[in-house]
Amino acid sequence: MYKFLLCMRYLKTRWIALASIVSVTLGVATLIVVNSVMDGFTTTMQDRMHGILSDIVLETRSQTGITQPQGYEERIRARLGDRVAGVTTVVTLPAMMTFQRNGNSHTQQINLIGIDQNTFASVSDFSKYLLHPENKKQLDFLLKNNGYAVERERMQPSGWEYRAPMARYQKVVQQRLRNAQELEQERFEQLQQKIQEETQASDGAQADPVAALMAGPGIQIANNAQQISQFDSEKEQRTGIVLGINLGSIRGREPDGTVQDFFFLRPGDDVQVTFPNAGTPPRGIDEQFTIVDFYESKMSEYDSTFAFVPLEKLQHSRGMIDPQTGAGAVTSIQIKLKPGNDLNAARDALRDEFPPTHDFVEVRTWRETQGPLLAAVQLETTILNILLFMIIAVAGFGILATFFMIVVEKTRDIGILKALGATGMGIATIFLGYGVLLGTVGSGVGVVCGLLFVWKINDIARVIEWITGREVFDPTVYYFDTIPTIIHPYMLVWVSLGAILIAVLASVLPSIRAARMHPVEALRYE
Repeated sequence: MYKFLLCMRYLKTRWIALASIVSVTLGVATLIVVNSVMDGFTTTMQDRMHGILSDIVLETRSQTGITQPQGYEERIRARLGDRVAGVTTVVTLPAMMTFQRNGNSHTQQINLIGIDQNTFASVSDFSKYLLHPENKKQLDFLLKNNGYAVERERMQPSGWEYRAPMARYQKVVQQRLRNAQELEQERFEQLQQKIQEETQASDGAQADPVAALMAGPGIQIANNAQQISQFDSEKEQRTGIVLGINLGSIRGREPDGTVQDFFFLRPGDDVQVTFPNAGTPPRGIDEQFTIVDFYESKMSEYDSTFAFVPLEKLQHSRGMIDPQTGAGAVTSIQIKLKPGNDLNAARDALRDEFPPTHDFVEVRTWRETQGPLLAAVQLETTILNILLFMIIAVAGFGILATFFMIVVEKTRDIGILKALGATGMGIATIFLGYGVLLGTVGSGVGVVCGLLFVWKINDIARVIEWITGREVFDPTVYYFDTIPTIIHPYMLVWVSLGAILIAVLASVLPSIRAARMHPVEALRYE
């Protein structure tokens, strides 16, 4: 009992121990805050990546693709059995998108993805990232009436309410242009006839070479007038395309600092996409598409490059349909497993079923597809934890120095305790217990402070922004409305136990020194 009482007395009366407690508290709180924010960012990033990537992907680099996807799907289901939740086929290829704005032509590089609108949502969270509520339920690549994310004022109007008036306006402009061309053509013909009449009247036999030159193709004006298209863009749309939202907008700020998306494309606009066919050597194919929705995963890599079109349309345009069987080739097959199944075990089973040397396909999980990025984030988290644990290690050296001072100051007290019958183990236990108390109190207060900081982190960020005049996390870069945080209970446990262990280890050497003191020598002290 006396051991505990002495530990508590030292803790209350030795104010130098307060510095050690504060050091442990700061180290523990910092570790909790950093790990919570890093886990929040990592989890959010992985959820967004997994939202477009299926669990397992079979893909080929062959120019012709997987020519019999139905047979592959049957083998997949037979090999994995009831572990399969969904399977879909995809065609992915690089492409260029061109659109007109303010009389200028703009071109952007995209990743064109042909998807099966009936099955693609079964292998990913694709639907929940679309803007229109009807497309969230079931994508059909048809242009809708207004209702695309009504909170985005800069995209209103959109859909047919935007396309129809724009088409009428373009018709008026085209009609005026045709009228001007016809009038100019009529004037030119009158001038040409007048010159011919004057030439014949003066020379009678020979035609004027100037008139002949003007009648040539080099100076004809609008002889090849634009043909009136049978396609009525006021009532019809072209094949639908879903664009990543960054392909049609720029995120910026209003003068008052409000973050806004500035849209230069919106549902109802037409774009031209150029992509290679499936022949050898490949040649470029131009197709017109109508934007029917935007895809917003809040992952810049996806939102600024991905464009989705109907799978069959892309297969027909590229010549990927077998004329004999009618089967369309694909570049990859994506698989979704039921929750709780081991991705690596399913991957290994499919690798046995489709060896790369035989079927020329590669089987990868979504984590392997994004391996470099995930590995970089994990390495960063590990290094941060090591560096921050050094803060607690510094606190441990402070505890070590404090305990040596206490042992020196309490030499006479140690001698009295030993003279009264205290054992060396009992004396050592006093200082070890003191170290446990310091570590426990410091880590306990640190956990509380860290949790409070995480709970109010967005309010604290706003205060820091007000003081410094700069944003902590720029939403135009990170696409976060609030700082994401996740607190794992096991993280709190290992951080607390680690701090207590460092405090105990720091008290071992002073405890051994105190335990080895001879009572007579200790009583002679001073």
